[in-house]
Amino acid sequence: MYDFSMLMKDVDELRSHSIVRVHEIGQSVLNKPIVELQIGEGETYVHMNASFHANEWITSAVVMAFVNDYVQALKNKNHLFGYDVQQLYKKTTLSVVPMVNPDGVDLVLHGKKAAQHYEDEVLHINEGNDDFSQWKANIRGVDLNNQFPAKWEVEKERKIPKAPAPRDFPGFSPLTEPEAQAIATLTKERDFFKVLAFHTQGKEIYWGYEQCEPLEAEEEVNEFAKWSGYTPVRYIDSHAGYRDWFIFNWKRRGYTIELGEGVNPLPFSQFQSIYNDSIGIFVTALART
Repeated sequence: MYDFSMLMKDVDELRSHSIVRVHEIGQSVLNKPIVELQIGEGETYVHMNASFHANEWITSAVVMAFVNDYVQALKNKNHLFGYDVQQLYKKTTLSVVPMVNPDGVDLVLHGKKAAQHYEDEVLHINEGNDDFSQWKANIRGVDLNNQFPAKWEVEKERKIPKAPAPRDFPGFSPLTEPEAQAIATLTKERDFFKVLAFHTQGKEIYWGYEQCEPLEAEEEVNEFAKWSGYTPVRYIDSHAGYRDWFIFNWKRRGYTIELGEGVNPLPFSQFQSIYNDSIGIFVTALART
């Protein structure tokens, strides 16, 4: 498993490298820092994030493995997946938020005690069940990837939960939750060239929204598919997600990558195969700017 404390231990280790910059972009409901890692000198910002959804915590482990291997390759002047990483470092700045939803991740992995003063509330939302393995939301029962103002009203209308729930409740209005607010503010401030949001599962890559995606997105997603074996999917009947909002507002490339296959939460035994499949996506995304 990969929880918030493991993430922060890895962040502290990365902090010791002068090429890694660490920023706190906000705090979760339970006041855990939401951390952004930055690596690179380029004016072109490529953003990646993971664990929008609590029971998709394996995505944080995978993204942090990418980052660590990138840093090691830079330090040792090695290539990574056939690419000269020194060139990538000069040309781009990688922005990574490895755990958007730290409270939810810890709830899934450690149970109700991790909810602290929200313990009674999460038990009520979970209908008294102590098993939080299917929990996707933040600690207040809001699905963070249904919080963005891209046809949010459509999702609010058709989502079954009309109140806090373990999954799918988009909130009472857009961007009410501190975790979603932190990512939205960061996105506006950094003016990202492209974004990649890592989720599980299904081995698919969603890359279009409302015909707002640029032409070059198709060429790039086909490259991702070639390296990963994942299936590109242009449109799905979904709104109010982070990627939707980014494509809709900036008309730039945005991807949701559904790592692995099976039933969430995916077992950690899938980590290596997921990493092997998706390292090509990570490096190609940095290279194609």
